[in-house]
Amino acid sequence: MQEAFTFSDVLLIPQRSSISSRKDVDTRGRISKNIFLQVPIISSNMDTVTESTMAIAMARCGGLGLIHRYSTIQQETEEVIRVKRAESIVIDEPYTLSPDQTVAQAREMMAHHQVGGLLVVGAAKKLLGVLTTRDLMFQNSSAKKVTELMSKQLITGKPGIDLETAEKLLQDHKVEKLPLVEKNGTLVGLITAKDLRKRKLYPRASKDKKGRLLVGASVGVVGDYLERTAEILKAGADVVVVDVAHGHADHVMKAVETIKKKWPQSEVVAGNVATYEGCRDLAAAGADGIRVGVGPGATCTTRIVTGSGVPQLSALLDTARITQEKDVPVIADGGIRDSGDITKALAAGASSVMLGQLLAGTEESPGWTVMKNGTKYKVYRGMASLAANLSRKQKERGEEDLGEEEVAQIVPEGVEAMVPYRGQVEEVVRQLVGGLRSGMSYCGSKNLEELWKKAKFARITPAGWFESKPHALEK
Repeated sequence: MQEAFTFSDVLLIPQRSSISSRKDVDTRGRISKNIFLQVPIISSNMDTVTESTMAIAMARCGGLGLIHRYSTIQQETEEVIRVKRAESIVIDEPYTLSPDQTVAQAREMMAHHQVGGLLVVGAAKKLLGVLTTRDLMFQNSSAKKVTELMSKQLITGKPGIDLETAEKLLQDHKVEKLPLVEKNGTLVGLITAKDLRKRKLYPRASKDKKGRLLVGASVGVVGDYLERTAEILKAGADVVVVDVAHGHADHVMKAVETIKKKWPQSEVVAGNVATYEGCRDLAAAGADGIRVGVGPGATCTTRIVTGSGVPQLSALLDTARITQEKDVPVIADGGIRDSGDITKALAAGASSVMLGQLLAGTEESPGWTVMKNGTKYKVYRGMASLAANLSRKQKERGEEDLGEEEVAQIVPEGVEAMVPYRGQVEEVVRQLVGGLRSGMSYCGSKNLEELWKKAKFARITPAGWFESKPHALEK
């Protein structure tokens, strides 16, 4: 019988370091073979953690958000689209409407797409005007035609315009939008002042080749998973996450193989597993990244209910061999309570970490906000909890109430809870990354590869862990 350890069982041994400033530490990691992140932190694909608002915030911080799959295909696809349209160098397909549409229709479209302006086009996509919220501000007649209100004095650019020239045009003419048109007046794209400002405001943001924010989205392994995969990839998802509690199973590997065969250029992350053998088999099936963690999550009760799992540090030390052998990154999913745990997880061989509880209390999470004894909290639940299972079945059937017998058959492997409100994601991630940089400097490591080579763990006693925390103080 082997011993197994988790993060609070060990400390990293400080080593001689040539790092004079933690700013010199490169925190870059990976989620999959071909997707690198300036900040190796990923928000978990849970319905109280990540939807488009969280994914946008995470990508702007240099990390990544994974959209959960506990919604309809259309809803998940729309969340992906919102992230991909949040920022761009050039918007290839701007939102448009016809000159005969009404004020009511324009307002509805702006609200749905969460934009402040629309381009008005005629036959063959000929640009006719621009309509903004300013044009609609004092309009009481919802039936009035768009053509009566749109701005017709247009400042446009040519396809292929460089960003410096585009910025100068926007600045000189004091406009927010620069439509790109062919010589015949056909609309082919759009550059906005907002996107140009965001490029400067978030220089470390995770972006694709078109300057759009990176985002991942989840699928299952049965039912509509291939249709869901097709739609989220069409919407622009950069990573497909095959999301299953027990990833070392034949049907999971079959699903990974099928997805990689149908979409060979896609980046597929699979899991969860807790052993080297699980990683080896998923890598052989075609996984480009592997989630490691069975039972370490704050709301997970899998180890208690099933008796199965591996303490997270030992799981990472075992599974991370696959990165050296097959160049398949390992993602530490679960069990992380502070920045020190992130350093330990990466030192054990992970290429990135996935967070749920630490991000669930932020403003950007979709969890419900509640007040308790004058303190603000947000609801956080495991995706195998009773509430999550009931919600999932209700959505699948379109029914509010389930029979008592059906409810009784559910065996939860998670719980529902509240976590303290923590403010903006950017603030939380900044603190976590700061701790990671310090932790890497204590190990004398300027980057992740050096950390893997230099890190040395020391096993500690419960007294050693108690000593590590504030103690013997008057409160």
